[in-house]
Parts: sequence; C-alpha cells; structure tokens
Amino acid sequence: MLLERLQEYDRSDIYPFHMPGHKRQMDLGADAYHLDITEVEGFDNLHHAQGILKEEQARLARYVGADQSFFLVNGSTCGILAAISAAVPRGGKLLMARNSHKAAYHALFLRQLQASYVYPQISSFDIQGAIEPEQIARALAEDTEIAAVYVTSPTYDGVVSDIELIANITHRYGKPLIVDEAHGAHFGFHPVFPKSAVSCGADVVIQSVHKTLPAFTQSAVLHLCSDRIRAEVLEEYLDIYESSSPSYVLMAGMSRLVPFLQTEGEARFSALAENLRRFYEKSGKLQHLHVIREEDFDRTTAFARDPSKILISTRDCNISGRQLYERLLEEYHLQLEMCSGEYVTALCSLMDEEEGFERLAAALVEIDDTLLRQQAPEQGFVARMYRPRQQVCPIADAVERVHETMALEASVGKVSGEYVYLYPPGIPILVPGEHIDAGFVSDVREMKARGMMPEGLHDMRAEFIEVF
Repeated sequence: MLLERLQEYDRSDIYPFHMPGHKRQMDLGADAYHLDITEVEGFDNLHHAQGILKEEQARLARYVGADQSFFLVNGSTCGILAAISAAVPRGGKLLMARNSHKAAYHALFLRQLQASYVYPQISSFDIQGAIEPEQIARALAEDTEIAAVYVTSPTYDGVVSDIELIANITHRYGKPLIVDEAHGAHFGFHPVFPKSAVSCGADVVIQSVHKTLPAFTQSAVLHLCSDRIRAEVLEEYLDIYESSSPSYVLMAGMSRLVPFLQTEGEARFSALAENLRRFYEKSGKLQHLHVIREEDFDRTTAFARDPSKILISTRDCNISGRQLYERLLEEYHLQLEMCSGEYVTALCSLMDEEEGFERLAAALVEIDDTLLRQQAPEQGFVARMYRPRQQVCPIADAVERVHETMALEASVGKVSGEYVYLYPPGIPILVPGEHIDAGFVSDVREMKARGMMPEGLHDMRAEFIEVF
C-alpha cells in the first residue's frame, strides 16, 4: 500500500534533498484526518472569502508587500492558468520564456493564445540561464499585438533574471508582467537569497510555498501587485481553475507560514545560509565533480542565483548525472531532487539540518576520488535538448487537429500534435505545433539511453508520436 511505503520512507535514514520544503520536520499538532473539513459554519469559503480565510490571505499580503494574496490549493499550476487567462484576451498573444513550465503552455491551449518566445541563455556548465531584458524590449518593440509578458524566475536550477529591469521595460509598453516564482517563495527573507519579484515590480507573482517553505505539497500562493490585471477578473479565473472543495488541511499549513517566519524565520534562514557556506567551501576541493557557483555564470546567463539549489556537474568526468544520482541514493541514502544529463540537483530549505549538508559533502568527496577526468562535449545535453524549434501553428490548432500516430523515425518533417518533456522540470522540449526534425528524434533516443524517459506522449515507451 502507498501509505505503508510512505511510512517506511519516513522511518528510513534517507535524507531528503528534495521537495517539499518542510522536509518532514513540521507537525500540525493533530492527525490530519481530524482537521479535514468542508466549508462549515465559521470557517469561511475560499471562493468567497469574507472571514478567517480573507484575514489569513490579507496577513500574507501585508507580510510580503503585495496588494492582495490568494491561497492556491491546486499548486502554482492553477495560479499560472488564472494569471495568463486574466492578462491575455482569448486568441491574443503572450510573450513568454521558452523554458516555462508546462502549465503555461496549457494556458495557451485553453485560451487559444499565440506565443512569442524568448529563449534563456545557456551557461558554460550547460544550465539554462536568465532571460535578458534586451530580449523583452526587442520583442515588445517589434510586435504590438503582445498583451502580456511571462517569465520564470528563478528557474528550476535557481537562475534569476533581472525582474526589476524586465518589469520596467514591460510597463513602458503598458503591458503586465507575470512571474512564475514557484521556486522562489523564500526570496527576500535573508540577504543571501535574491529579492522577490514582488518587490521588483512584477504585476502577478506565483509561488509554490511547498517547494522551499514549510507547507504541504500542492500549497501555493498568488500575489497581485498592481491594477494592470484586474482583481475581479483574476478571481473569476481562480474560481474556474481551482478546486471547489479546497483542502482546509493545506490552507491550515499556509496559514502557519507568516507566524512561523515571524518567530523562527530569521534564525532558520541564518542557519541555512551558514550550512550552505560551509558546504560550498568543503565541495570546492573536488577534482572531478564540480558544484556550480554563482561565479560560474556571467551577467548574460544569470542576474543572480539561488544558492539553496545545489547543482553538481558531472560534465568533466566519467559519470553521468543519472549515475551520480543513483550512487548518492543507493550508497549514501541521499535522495536528490532530480538528475539531468550532466548534473544533479539537491533542493534545500530553511528546514534542512546540518547533518544533511555534511553527509552530502562527504559523499561527494568519496565519489570524486573514484572518478576520472574526461573531455566535456562541445555542446551539452541541455543545450541540445532545449534548442529552438520551428513553430508551425498555435498549440490549440495543433492539439485539436486530426492526428496520425507514427514511429518516431518516420515523423521527421511532420508537425507534432503532442508535448514531449522531461519531468522534472516539466519544460517542454517539443510543443504541439512545432516541426519535428531529425535532431529531435536523436534527442529522444539520447534521453532514453541516459535512463531518462520522456513524458507527455500518449505512447509511454516514447517509440511513437502523434503528428499531422
């Protein structure tokens, strides 16, 4: 049973360098079943908040400096869907970063929107980097049909774009800026971390508080920071995309965030900053593996970087990201968040303990001693997988056409009718309506050879694809 597997995992000595941010260190003080209710008298209604839930959301807004804040029990996904729907009229055009989460692409489909893409720079360590403000300015100057701008900052890898400058440029053209800050709910609470997009001028900011703060999985918040997107329209779309039976257990977890941060946040964030400092110092002596630091990015690939996203590169040695991930789990009982072709990611939060950082540093030293140096490929895995692809038609047109299912090798020259992505991070490698070339077919083969199974295809073996 799933419950038994969860209990077994909880009892094990596996250290969680992964979401959720509470790291299994929090306690509601009662069994969750005893707190699980519906909208009974005295407990308000999230979709028509007039009492305690209205007060809780207002307290959060005051704490972070937003005009209004909304609890999201369907994760950041429903906030992304609602924000894009409220900002762009049906059939309109959205300027968006191509490294956006699949939820943004689903909004394009549902609202039959057109997309104009800006692409992140790729760092020397094969990490998707920042969106340059100049790209936004150029796109807005060239296309007056763009209704809103949408960027992801920080990225899944902790790379931050210059949101303040992007906001200034976007507002100069009279457009709203939506920021997917799902992985940055902890920003702004300690000097070691970047500023939040809320304080940088974004109009809507969506945060997954469960990723880096002590909240239950699926807990997220949406901050409305201006009147460029009307609150009543935003609320109408939240009513559509969010469950009509919101979990009071999830909302109780979110209601604890502000008091927790007020009483314990400073000390816990300071401890996290010190643990990170020591870890980066110890791991700086590795000979083959490389723990990526802010100085590994130049100004065009990262305006700033979140040090709590620990990225360990295997680019220069004889081990893959998948192999390192498996060794850390099987030999050292360290469960990391994800692996890519040439790096792994460990996610940290203010709930992490010194023991975890010491175990990870020691494990990396031991593994490093067993490795050999090798010549890194000219073009890395990420740069190959996420390169620009020809957009033939809007997503909605591509999804709703009559499709033909064919083998990958036979699909070259056709147009995709479905998504292909790796999860995590859920960034599409191929989007419906994009042209399939021979390079894409070889990309899929390489993913599978590296032990990473592409998702999004109806054929879960990734041997066939729907095309037109």
